[in-house]
Amino acid sequence: MHLMMILAALAVAWWLRSSWTGSHGNWSLRWRRSLFLFLFPPLLLFMTAIAVLCMGPQGKMGGMYTGWISYILALMYLAFFNILCIKLAFQGWQSVKAARNSPLVDFGTRQVRLLNTGALFAGQIGFWQPELVISQGLLQTLSPAHLESVLAHEQGHYHYRDTFWFFWLGWVRYCTAWLPNTDSLWEELLILRELRADGYAASQVDPLLLAESLLLVVSTTPVLSSEICCAALGSPGSDRLEQRIDALLAPPEPTPEVQLQSWNNFLLAFLPLVSVMFHT
Repeated sequence: MHLMMILAALAVAWWLRSSWTGSHGNWSLRWRRSLFLFLFPPLLLFMTAIAVLCMGPQGKMGGMYTGWISYILALMYLAFFNILCIKLAFQGWQSVKAARNSPLVDFGTRQVRLLNTGALFAGQIGFWQPELVISQGLLQTLSPAHLESVLAHEQGHYHYRDTFWFFWLGWVRYCTAWLPNTDSLWEELLILRELRADGYAASQVDPLLLAESLLLVVSTTPVLSSEICCAALGSPGSDRLEQRIDALLAPPEPTPEVQLQSWNNFLLAFLPLVSVMFHT
């Protein structure tokens, strides 16, 4: 019976991920749909594995005997999740450690890490309290007005705690890389993250200045050795530059805060835990 639960969860997860057909609609609609299709399938599988572990390898469920096969599969799946989390946490720690090797300097009213490179780079690196890292090349190339627009974009990443939330979403990405549309949904979430940060910046600086800064910075941003715990202006998700420029030049569209009600659908992923009550 437990094996049937696992197979049913796999079928639902595969079907949901396969139902993604691309991005359409405004930011809020795209964000809710993409996040649900990206996060719900692994959450359902995770809860199913936990339910199987809680019920154990012995006993009956629905009049059918359970066995060790499903129990071992669930245990291996959860162990795989945990190992990947530890691996990504270590990589994130290495990124933070490398960033902190750069000197801390005063820049206006804030302190930033100054990266000794001629490449144009600006990004938040860290976990819940990331640090702003900017390069010498950025300071030497951009005008004060353009530089301010870049810093406003990075402040948007800080405001929404993107480094923290996308660490966990990145963990989910690696855990479910075998599901369909994982990379496509990940790229969609990245571009939506950048659009949100652009919108935050556009409310404080001239959107045209930010668009010009994007054209200058994104094309010359170095490839990061690790995306973990990093939210940069020229991140991999910003390869859809035309989409970001169009959004900045269009009439401003408010980016709503994520409401608690938008998480209600995720409660369905906890249904496998109800099956524990029927195990004897």
